[in-house]
Amino acid sequence: MRRHPDIGASMVKDIPYLLPAIPGIKHHHERYDGKGYPDGLAGEAIPLPARILAVADALDAMTTRRPYRPPRSLEDALVVMRAESGKQFDPKVVAALERIMERTLPHGGD
Repeated sequence: MRRHPDIGASMVKDIPYLLPAIPGIKHHHERYDGKGYPDGLAGEAIPLPARILAVADALDAMTTRRPYRPPRSLEDALVVMRAESGKQFDPKVVAALERIMERTLPHGGD
């Protein structure tokens, strides 16, 4: 499981139009606090596409039905995102997600 970012980046390395996506693919499991993988990058050292993808990937994982658990609501997922802001996730990306949710959800994500 911990190798999938490197494997994914390797899979697209010979597809010219996907080359700009490689940093996002490779680093989407880095954590803002530096405790992620594969390279232990932290904060702004993590490419912005990877920080955005990390939030999107986690939101999808939390709100999608899994064989081992039901999906969370968007509102509940946002509570987790807020709690992990500055730790797992870039606070600016979480804030951007909140702004989007405020504009698109009936009750602003709360």
